Amino acid sequence: MHTAYAQINKNVTTISRYNSVLRIKISNKWIGGRSPVFVVAEAGINHNGSMSTAKGLIVNARESGADAIKFQTFKAEDLASPKSKFFKVFKNLEFNSEEFGELSDYAKSHEIIFFSTPFSNEAVDILSKLHTPAFKIASGDLTNIPLIKYVSSKNKPVIISTGMSNINEVKFAVKSVQSTGNNKIIIMHSVSVYPTPPNETNLKSIEQLGKIFSYPIGYSDNGRDLLVPLISVAVGAKIIEKHFTLSEKMKGPDHSISATPTQLKMLVKKIRQIEEMLGDGKKRCQSSELENRINARRSITANITIKKGTRISLSMIGIKRPATGIAPLYLRNVVGRKAVRNIRIHDPIKWTDLR
Repeated sequence: MHTAYAQINKNVTTISRYNSVLRIKISNKWIGGRSPVFVVAEAGINHNGSMSTAKGLIVNARESGADAIKFQTFKAEDLASPKSKFFKVFKNLEFNSEEFGELSDYAKSHEIIFFSTPFSNEAVDILSKLHTPAFKIASGDLTNIPLIKYVSSKNKPVIISTGMSNINEVKFAVKSVQSTGNNKIIIMHSVSVYPTPPNETNLKSIEQLGKIFSYPIGYSDNGRDLLVPLISVAVGAKIIEKHFTLSEKMKGPDHSISATPTQLKMLVKKIRQIEEMLGDGKKRCQSSELENRINARRSITANITIKKGTRISLSMIGIKRPATGIAPLYLRNVVGRKAVRNIRIHDPIKWTDLR
C-alpha cells in the first residue's frame, strides 16, 4: 500500500469522529439526517451544445420535482488531446463563462439549484464567480488531488463521486478536502460503467461508506433501471444523482442511460413514497393500527356468567378478542379475586369488576 494511503487509513476514522458534519446545506436545502433526499438531475453534456436544449433541461428538471440540476464545465483542451477522436466531440459541447452565467440565471428564475462539475481550475473559477452553491468532483478526478484541493479551497460543499475507486482512495480524497479546512463533504457511491449492470451496482457500499464517514452518503446512478436508485434510497442514500435528458433518442453518449422528464418525475415521486415508508425508525403503534390494536388483541373474558361475590377460578375465564378488558398479561392477578358485580358470559373482565 502506498504510504500516503496507509496513513489516511489509520487516521480517517478519528477525523470523521471529531470533525463530522451530519447535514450539509446546498443553497436552501439540507442534505443528510432526516432531511428529504436531495435529487440532482444530471444534465451533464446532454444539452448537446445547445443553449435552448440546456434551458429545456432546466425547466423540465424543475417540473419533474428535482432539487437541483447539474452540468459539466470544461474546455476540450483540458480533457483530451487535439489528436484524440473525442476532442471534436468535447469541443462541440463546450459552454463559455457567459453561457454558464446565462444558465445559472435561468435556473434561479425557475427556482431550481444550479451547479456543475469543473474539470480544471479555470472551470472552478468560472463557477465561483457565478456563486454556485456546490462543486462536484467526477469519479475520474477522485485521485486528482490538486483539483480537489483547489475546489475545496472555495469552502463550498464538495460532492465526491467514487466510481472506479477502492476505499483507501476515497479516504485519501476526503482527507484532501479536510486538509483545506473544508468539512462540507458529500460522498457518492457510483459505478463508472455506462450503463451499469444492476448486479454490479454494489449498493451495500452505501452502508459501508456511512459507517466509515460521518458525512452524507449518496448514489450517482449510471444505469437504465430506475429500481436501482430507489433501492439506494432504501439502504441509506441521502442524495440521488440521475442522468437527465429531454429524449433518450437524442444523439450523444449519455442520452440512452438518462431519465426522461416523465421518468424523472416518477423517480422523484417514488423516492418521496419510500421516505414516507421508511418513517423515523421509532417502533410504535401507528395511528392506522389503533382500531386493529383493540380488535386483534385479546383480553380476559368470562366463560360463564359470574355472579357478584364469586371468587374467580381459572376455569371461569378465557382469553378472547377484542382487547377491551384486562390484558392476558395479568391472568394470574385476576384468578382468586372476587367479582363486585354480575359479569355476563363472554363479557370482558375489567379491573373495576374485581376486588
